[in-house]
Amino acid sequence: MLHIAFIGLGSNLDDPCRQLHRAFAALGQLPDTSMLAQSSLYRSAPLGYADQPDFVNAVAKIATALAPRALLQALLEIEHMHGRERTFLNAPRTLDLDILLYDEVRLDEHGLTIPHPQMHRRAFVLRPLLEISPDANIPALGEARNALLECLDQSLERLADVA
Repeated sequence: MLHIAFIGLGSNLDDPCRQLHRAFAALGQLPDTSMLAQSSLYRSAPLGYADQPDFVNAVAKIATALAPRALLQALLEIEHMHGRERTFLNAPRTLDLDILLYDEVRLDEHGLTIPHPQMHRRAFVLRPLLEISPDANIPALGEARNALLECLDQSLERLADVA
């Protein structure tokens, strides 16, 4: 059985646009998984730890037979292949991959919460999500477009297509 999942992508080190394009390709190569859509790339200011470069963010929509925990493990492996190091909370990174949504699943386990617990507060997640899924719904919270209205004070720049 295939499940629809949305993956948040982010990078602010080592050519972030290239990192995200490579990550899109890696997502499409996961076992029993196919890429359905990918958003444009967006530049955003860092949240939390501010003394670092701006981020480039995007969202991918995939169809996958992987269960949530197996999908998370696969995403962590892609991050590792891209040189991700976890030095401190909100540190600069070569690649960050997050499961945003997985069908209409609500899950809160150690190390895995779906929907992503901060997604409704982040324009850099909501705008690319709505670009590829205009009717996206966040389980227990409602329509993503309504959540975006609460994030209008966050600066976000859509980047020109860069391959």
